[in-house]
Amino acid sequence: MFLSVFDIFKIGVGPSSSHTMGPMVAGARFLATLRASPFVAQGLRARLYGSLAFTGKGHATDRATILGLAGFVPETYDAAEAEAALAANGKTGYLTPPGLAPLAFDPVRDLVFDYGPALPGHANGMVIEALDAQGDVILQETYYSIGGGFVLSAAEAAAVTDRALVAPSPVPFPFRTAAEMLQMAHGAGLSIAQMKRRNEARFRTEAEIDAGLARIWAVMNDCIARGLVQDGILPGGLKVKRRAKAIHDALQAERGQNLTAPHVINDWISTYAMAVNEENAAGGQVVTAPTNGAAGVVPAVIRYWLDHVPGASSARMGEFLLTAAAVGGIIKTNASISGAECGCQAEVGSAAAMAAAGLAAVLGGSPEQIENAAEIALEHHLGMTCDPVRGLVQVPCIERNGLGAIKAISAASLALRGDGTHFVPLDAAIETMRQTGRDMHDHYKETSLGGLAVNVPNC
Repeated sequence: MFLSVFDIFKIGVGPSSSHTMGPMVAGARFLATLRASPFVAQGLRARLYGSLAFTGKGHATDRATILGLAGFVPETYDAAEAEAALAANGKTGYLTPPGLAPLAFDPVRDLVFDYGPALPGHANGMVIEALDAQGDVILQETYYSIGGGFVLSAAEAAAVTDRALVAPSPVPFPFRTAAEMLQMAHGAGLSIAQMKRRNEARFRTEAEIDAGLARIWAVMNDCIARGLVQDGILPGGLKVKRRAKAIHDALQAERGQNLTAPHVINDWISTYAMAVNEENAAGGQVVTAPTNGAAGVVPAVIRYWLDHVPGASSARMGEFLLTAAAVGGIIKTNASISGAECGCQAEVGSAAAMAAAGLAAVLGGSPEQIENAAEIALEHHLGMTCDPVRGLVQVPCIERNGLGAIKAISAASLALRGDGTHFVPLDAAIETMRQTGRDMHDHYKETSLGGLAVNVPNC
């Protein structure tokens, strides 16, 4: 299956692409199925399994599910309208999705957190049901939120077989692995970004591609800007204080002072990333890159490049994003970008690999150096667990994005010091990540049942 740059980078809402955006998308998909069915529903029910159950409330999965069943989608999400819909549901016990009669939905009764075994298709599973007047099920669908805002029905998940991997590709450069990507780049005499652009051109005009890429960066940059001027306490009960603004203010005050140490550049990088993830934790608009939990890494590296690297130009933003998306697509195809499936190595590790690739590209790296940069960044996130305290995308997630961005920049710099030859191929690092995620205990895969989640106070 072809993964577009606009699949990897999706505009959505925090705090989680798999736990917030995914259930919202699933709810909207179920409504579309219900509208097309002959059944007349009187009510709705949703049951959450696996990681969606264990950390759902911390990730606002309850709110997202209700809003999805009320007709909201991440791309057009309006916070004020969402709050009004939630308040109306709390008062009346009904949801009023467009194109359907009012549907009974009591969050206490009809939104079930099932803490038993996860569903077989993925750690993030949910079942949505339409009910008749007697409360009998007249339509049911199972959905899996597989990371990055991607949602599959049970039938779609079952159809992802080896046969699908060899289906004819609709794009001119159908690379599924990093090795294929390098081989095709050499055969065509094109950069990774050029190949990715030609693939995108199969579905969009050049003007549409450019406008879409500009929109992605605009939302990313706006998110940084908002995060750098907001202070206060993040929601959720941990009383985590926003820090990006204070750090940024201090850095600006220190600018031009000869006493500033070289390592302070790391503070700039971290602050850009933390600004994004503080906005994400507050439920703001972000871009999956490739997930919400890792949304700060790529924009932080871009801001570092634009603001601190001589010769950087926003005219090459498309090259950065297309290269990063090519690497993100390879990782998602062959392993996972889901913390519930493979831990945080699949989220921040994937984001760092993408950011390292994008930075290496705009700094003039060859395809081999770009692949090396991505490999270095991913390799040194292998084994990273996902253990959010109280299920909130705050601790350790916010700081972790800053460190992921720093690692990405270091990886790109190190790769550019070589000629692209290296010992561990990117494909091997991706396969290692997949195997590590498979072997990782569920306590360390976004369930908040192990790690920091149980070893620091929750209040």
